[in-house]
Amino acid sequence: MQFHDDSSEVELRLELGEESISPTEIFVDANENSLVIRVQKSGYLKTLLDTNSLYGTIKPSETIWYIDDAQLVVNLKKHDPELKWPDIMESWESLTTGVVQLLKGTSVFLVGESSEINQKIARELAVGLGYTPLCTQELLEAYTKQTIDSWVAEEGSDAVTEGEAAVLESISSQARTVVATLGEKRGAARNPNKWRHLFAGFTVWLSQSEATDEESAKEEAKKNMQDRLRGYANAEVVVKLGGWDATYSKAVAQASLSALKRLILSDKNLPGKKSLYIRLGCRGDWPDIKPPAWDPSTGGVDMSSPSL
Repeated sequence: MQFHDDSSEVELRLELGEESISPTEIFVDANENSLVIRVQKSGYLKTLLDTNSLYGTIKPSETIWYIDDAQLVVNLKKHDPELKWPDIMESWESLTTGVVQLLKGTSVFLVGESSEINQKIARELAVGLGYTPLCTQELLEAYTKQTIDSWVAEEGSDAVTEGEAAVLESISSQARTVVATLGEKRGAARNPNKWRHLFAGFTVWLSQSEATDEESAKEEAKKNMQDRLRGYANAEVVVKLGGWDATYSKAVAQASLSALKRLILSDKNLPGKKSLYIRLGCRGDWPDIKPPAWDPSTGGVDMSSPSL
């Protein structure tokens, strides 16, 4: 299979083999996000391609195909000509290549109830994107020279929350990092008032879910908003985990990249807006960024501050 991205369309070439095939024996079924290609050979249908996860969306009514020697050539018109397709299908390889271009250096913060899950997925994403992996737990333990558990035992979880908030402030201006934050009852992300510096990057909530259907999922989301998890509702992307096993790490990381891709494609100005938010000092005014002279302590404009 050969693939080529040509700005407004993508071209796919599939080998048909030496056997002569008539156009009436070829079946191409294209939808916005899916593509099925079958060929009738010796009385049975052979599937050449079957995917419901095209890298981007296409205009199915403008799909064109023809036979060129022993190849089937399929031209798909892209909905978004500006989106570069690394491959025909969405996969770990195509997502790591494509999303790193969309992020434009913006960091990614992983939040959620489990420190372990946050750390494992952060490492997977960092390797895939070529970013630097950071872990607030490791940074805090290196600075305090004690474990998080011993710190909680000595000073309580609120002290750890404040410590992590300070770490997040110190790394908020760093580009190209994937940051794993603390989970359980000690992380800053569970507190909706501690998100000022988390908004410097794109945030992914790795949510451990017990929901079995849509109705229970809605009830679970409502409960999360009411209890200690309400801070996580600030996350821009939510990836639900029905269970956890370390072998799922890459699958969860891929789901996170897919969700981030959809988020950024919904508003391509987001990376630039994140950059502006950082340059203005991560003042807590995300997503409605105020003028440079805005004073976060009063909520008004500081008239003594020069404008840009």
